[in-house]
Amino acid sequence: MKPVPTSAAATDQAGQSGIQAALREESQPSDPTLAPIGVFDSGVGGLTVARAIIDQLPQESILYVGDTARGPYGPLQLAEVRANALDIMDQLVEAGVKLLVIACNTASAAVLHDARERYTVGHGIPVVEVIKPAVRAAVRATHTGRIGVIGTQATIRSRAYEDAFAAAPHIDVSAVACPRFVEFVERGETSGPELLNLAQEYLQPLKDQNVDSLVLGCTHYPLLTGVVSYVMGEDVSLVSSADETAKDVFRSLTEAGLIAPPDATARHKFMATGDTEHFTAMAQRFLGPEVTGVTHMIPREHDTTHQPHGARTERLT
Repeated sequence: MKPVPTSAAATDQAGQSGIQAALREESQPSDPTLAPIGVFDSGVGGLTVARAIIDQLPQESILYVGDTARGPYGPLQLAEVRANALDIMDQLVEAGVKLLVIACNTASAAVLHDARERYTVGHGIPVVEVIKPAVRAAVRATHTGRIGVIGTQATIRSRAYEDAFAAAPHIDVSAVACPRFVEFVERGETSGPELLNLAQEYLQPLKDQNVDSLVLGCTHYPLLTGVVSYVMGEDVSLVSSADETAKDVFRSLTEAGLIAPPDATARHKFMATGDTEHFTAMAQRFLGPEVTGVTHMIPREHDTTHQPHGARTERLT
């Protein structure tokens, strides 16, 4: 894997949002191809998607937001997930991103249609999500047509994967919620007897269905590949959306004429709405020690100084 260059952490002594302080350090590029890709998730899971984008498009810059103060999104109602996701994406668009990646299955299920209306139709900014890329990969991987899906409560409840698989009527889909998996990843626990016992409990219904492919329907779950593969057995293919999503990013940027030139220098910024020290530790673990700073960002609903829509840009420049 290539190193991940990052900007130093920004600190705002006046108590303002970290995203304000970070983006004051440098002006937005005049060349739109040099603008960053905006990636967001409820926490660290979306780093798996960011990693795939960095590997496939090393010249592209990324502005990543982990909404750790309000995550995980899985237990929330979809309306609340939608509001949180639009809050983050509004700010990413105001920050000048050229493309948005919803690197969260729950948010993809809750807000994709609205996001494309709001940002692609409204602002010409492509929006990439993670559900359909995973479905494409799973259809290619299966030999028997029996596919399992694991995800958060909200994702499974939304039936977003069943809807996405509907275009392939020969597929038999079994979906199971694994709500506590995210808690383990956010704590940095990817092994151990408690996690193994939990995985055996969650995954037994899918083993009983004899699935031959399993969609990791949450971007946190690829970080649990070891334990999931151990429980499911080596004959079951595990499907992550990360690589396929990165391919969709390439495709969307190419079609929009927004691919950065090959000699561009990538600069990545990472932000979290919650504990930045913990997020930094997780980012270093999953992306590499080159991640030296994570900026704190205040969600708008937590920011008592926030002004109405007309003044929103003041937070970001």
